[in-house]
Amino acid sequence: MATTINILYISISGNTRAFVEDLQDYAEDQHQQAADQPLIHLKEISEASPLMDETQPYFAFVPTYLDGGNGVDNGVKELMTNVLGEYIGYHRNREFCLGVIGSGNRNFNEQYCLTAKRYAQEFGFPFLADYELRGTTKDVKRIYALLQQKVQQV
Repeated sequence: MATTINILYISISGNTRAFVEDLQDYAEDQHQQAADQPLIHLKEISEASPLMDETQPYFAFVPTYLDGGNGVDNGVKELMTNVLGEYIGYHRNREFCLGVIGSGNRNFNEQYCLTAKRYAQEFGFPFLADYELRGTTKDVKRIYALLQQKVQQV
């Protein structure tokens, strides 16, 4: 029986949503070819999401939106993704997170995927991977393989 890969994510501009839906579609295709390939269950976190306890291992996907500071030597102010951080920080939810995948624009230089890296440091789980904007087919395959490997290790 296939294991399910659980993903919590937040999407502001639609890029993260598009990527995780591509990932979900790819998983479905892989599962159709071999029933032992895991499917993906998505859960979008937004301002309207009630805080609740997670009971299954999951991966977090988070884009980076910053306002002020450069995130390196003069501070940082995150915008719009804080609700996912609050959700992960709720009760024991951080304990179920197997890692975080970040996205952003490489033009951000040092700020690229900074939110995901900060979540990893703050909550004590690994920063696993990154992709730019909506990602590519190659990113989908790479990240699916990584998630599959991590789930098998649990």
